[in-house]
Amino acid sequence: MPARLVAGLFVAAASLSPSAPAAPLATVDGACRALGSRLGSLDAQTCLNAGLQLTQGASVNGQPLMIRDYLPKSRRAPPLRVLLIGGIHGDEFSSVSVVFQWMQRLQGERFQPFHWRVIPCANPDGLLAQPATRVNARGVDLNRNFPTADWKAEALRYWEQKTRRDPRRYPGPKALSEPETRWLLQQIEQFRPDAIVSVHAPYGVLDYDGPDEPPARFGYLRLHQLGTYPGSLGNFAGVNLGLPVITLELPHAGIMPTAQQSQRVWGDMLGWLQHNLPKQAPMYMRLNDQSWKSE
Repeated sequence: MPARLVAGLFVAAASLSPSAPAAPLATVDGACRALGSRLGSLDAQTCLNAGLQLTQGASVNGQPLMIRDYLPKSRRAPPLRVLLIGGIHGDEFSSVSVVFQWMQRLQGERFQPFHWRVIPCANPDGLLAQPATRVNARGVDLNRNFPTADWKAEALRYWEQKTRRDPRRYPGPKALSEPETRWLLQQIEQFRPDAIVSVHAPYGVLDYDGPDEPPARFGYLRLHQLGTYPGSLGNFAGVNLGLPVITLELPHAGIMPTAQQSQRVWGDMLGWLQHNLPKQAPMYMRLNDQSWKSE
């Protein structure tokens, strides 16, 4: 997709966003203690050791939306950027836990060439709810709330006719109605990734949206494209923006993959990214800064 069109889509989407997101109510320490008490495969200290940083983003209930950047070990060329997201759906516990596991790998990787921005839990309210919910605290499926080109015409109609008003897949009253989705869009705008990896469960497949040929498999996850939906991240970033969007669907929402399975998925993914991302200058070097600013 031409850089001018990509920039225009970002500007149009950003114009829908409020200028002042709610401030977080919790600290990193408090957020890590909450996550550690909820996830059997993550303790609070491991979360704290991950070096997460607060941002200006917060969930509906004021939980902080946190990030961690990992720079490449080699600085010989401008690095491509990869955005890694877990926990868009709050009841998919393994999608959060495996991202924390991969953060430990990134901390120790000696040769990986990318600049990673990692968001381990994009829907903390859903994860911390009792019981945990796919949707956020306002009952919106964040993965149906992105401003896709077809949202206005199709999102609510699809929800009503295809899902029969399934409350787990409610797209919200309008695109970007939720603070978590607006914040995720801001991360895409500001970080300007060359690829996005989003971790889900429990379909046990590898999904892909975007340009060029998809990967056939990462470890035990084989390619099975699930299609695009109004308001989904794959539709917005993969189809509308033309970015590679890799969706990893782990087989179980509450059970972690084995260490060997996780390592194989990670290794195959790194190899595919190295060989298949564009060899041209990274996205953030191809776009004029002005084109990322809302009007």
